[in-house]
Amino acid sequence: MTSTSETGHAKNVANFEDLVSFCTAYGTAYNPSNDHLLIPQLQTLHHDAKIMLQTVKTNKTAFDNACNAREIAFAPLKKLCTRIVNALESINATQQTIDDAITINHKIQGKRSNNSKKDTDTEVPPTEDTTPEGNKISVSQQGYDSLIDNFSKLIVLVSGEPLYIPNESDLNVAALNARFTNLETLNTVAIDRTTAYSNALIARNTLLYKPALGLVDIALSVKKYVKSVFGASNSQYKQISGIKFKKTKI
Repeated sequence: MTSTSETGHAKNVANFEDLVSFCTAYGTAYNPSNDHLLIPQLQTLHHDAKIMLQTVKTNKTAFDNACNAREIAFAPLKKLCTRIVNALESINATQQTIDDAITINHKIQGKRSNNSKKDTDTEVPPTEDTTPEGNKISVSQQGYDSLIDNFSKLIVLVSGEPLYIPNESDLNVAALNARFTNLETLNTVAIDRTTAYSNALIARNTLLYKPALGLVDIALSVKKYVKSVFGASNSQYKQISGIKFKKTKI
């Protein structure tokens, strides 16, 4: 679903096209001394704004897809780590090794560690991303970074335990390392897509809302110029007076 703010940006660009069309039709009567208000410059600005809106859409889609893929991949991690600890306990590993594994698992689960073995049978459901779509860009990456770091520590720990040779294919060290690599890769992709999307938003906001030279301020200057040329009661000015431009809150 398109957000209200995104609709506002698109509306400003669409209204700008209407404004330029009317100004072009005025012919030689439209002759501003401000170069930024000349028809060719207005047409270029409109063209650039349309491309920028599409760039934002493209980057947002890539950002959403990357975040969704990461979220799906990380969802089973907490339950998997609890299974790893339980498997470690079942092979009579040293209590120190088990306690270390429990401590790491508590961090993955988001618990306070008290080295109590009974907690390993209780999983905390993976945290779902309930962040509103418009605010996803501001979500910290540190939660995923922490999960990756602690998962790596757990893999290193079981890798050093000679008795840890589970028959379950998804619990063996090779499978855990493969999963770790996949999670790390998906997290990196999501971070890169976040950066690209953020940069696209910054570029769009600059093009549309930069003081004096942004699309909205240029449009308001054009309307003032037309009013100065034809007068407030003239039909030409009335053609454009109702065209709205809004400085959307960023």
